[in-house]
Amino acid sequence: MRQTSRRIAVFFCFTFSLAVLSNIAQGQTYQVLYNFTGGADGGFPAAGLTMDAAGNLYGTAAEGGYTGGPCASDGGCGTVFKLTHRGSGWTFAPLYAFKGDSGNNDGAIPIAGVTIGPDGSLYGTTEAGGGGNCYYFQDGCGAVFKLSPPPALCKSALCPWNETVIYSVAYNNGFEALGDVIFDSAGNLYSTVALGGPLDGGYVFELTPSDGRWTEKTLYAFDPNNEDCNAPMAGLVFDASGNLYGTANNGCGALYGGAFQLVPSGSGWAENIILRLNGFGDGDGTTAPLTPDGRGDFYGTTSDLGPNEHGTIFELTPSDGGFVYSLVYGFGGAGGAYPAAPVTVASYASGHLYGTTGNSGGLGIGDGTVYEMTFSDGTWTQNVLHYFQGSDGKFPSSSVLIDANGNLYGTASQGGAYGQGVVWEIRP
Repeated sequence: MRQTSRRIAVFFCFTFSLAVLSNIAQGQTYQVLYNFTGGADGGFPAAGLTMDAAGNLYGTAAEGGYTGGPCASDGGCGTVFKLTHRGSGWTFAPLYAFKGDSGNNDGAIPIAGVTIGPDGSLYGTTEAGGGGNCYYFQDGCGAVFKLSPPPALCKSALCPWNETVIYSVAYNNGFEALGDVIFDSAGNLYSTVALGGPLDGGYVFELTPSDGRWTEKTLYAFDPNNEDCNAPMAGLVFDASGNLYGTANNGCGALYGGAFQLVPSGSGWAENIILRLNGFGDGDGTTAPLTPDGRGDFYGTTSDLGPNEHGTIFELTPSDGGFVYSLVYGFGGAGGAYPAAPVTVASYASGHLYGTTGNSGGLGIGDGTVYEMTFSDGTWTQNVLHYFQGSDGKFPSSSVLIDANGNLYGTASQGGAYGQGVVWEIRP
């Protein structure tokens, strides 16, 4: 079993030539919106961003923040932050600093981003904290948290929000909650735990709110000893029929992981394996969630191997009750390598996908890319929108967020002015 790493976006870093940089798509304007310092603001932002109706950005940083107690040895237990759009600029504010377990019963190390819930609060997961004794961490096995603004009007830009741990993954002997959370129309929350659980292969869970409390139900436990998918390291998505879809880094009746569908069945859920990866042919390592395109298809990425040995983008198309796999793109050229993030579908009609890669260049060298895939006449074509160069960020593992004006937003886990990562924007 592959061991999950906190540094999921860390790859080999070398220099690459100005000739490669000339492949950047024309007409794009890149700027850094915020440079993390690794202090109270946080550091190592590994996840993508969330935007509210007012155009404000929310995200997480896996390190920095509180550095006392169990967080001292980790460089901080991480933060949740907000960027408010003011005129032509942005104002940064840390909303919460996680304190880890060790008497705090708090989360630690948020690898995933945050989701705005039906009540307007922010919800997310943490890799550690939340209680439990895990052999990876001394500060808990992971948690699901809720973060709400102060009940009274805050007159300071630095007013902290109120955090509540609503689920400890140690409850089911699990550890490492790495995926984003999603909600159904009834306000129930869903996500995954990567390791451990009832059958020791990770599990999918549902949290149901009632009278201010949340009740956990395990929807499906993965069995690594039965050719099942296991190690689900990403969140889930719904289809129009209420079925759940996800990816697994291991198993799925193969050596390289794949994708699964969970269908309500009686009082439980039944699993269908819809993708079995074979490595060099179609990729290895599905650490990102699937992305629906609005008409029933799903797009995904693999972080390694594939035909050019540096990861892939793939499409799953429904057919005869199952799904048909097709390769969209094999990384390994100047377009980047090792995509640890999901693709973003602008819209099915537009035929545009966006994403990031952790490295750049034909040999997987450099500091990463932001790319665009364009579909025309039955063929996908890649354009690189930005090559990271260290000083403007490096090693991105985030998804790409698109606003109503077509501007793109994301994070890079390292680099920037202080080497602790950045929030970036690309304007068309």
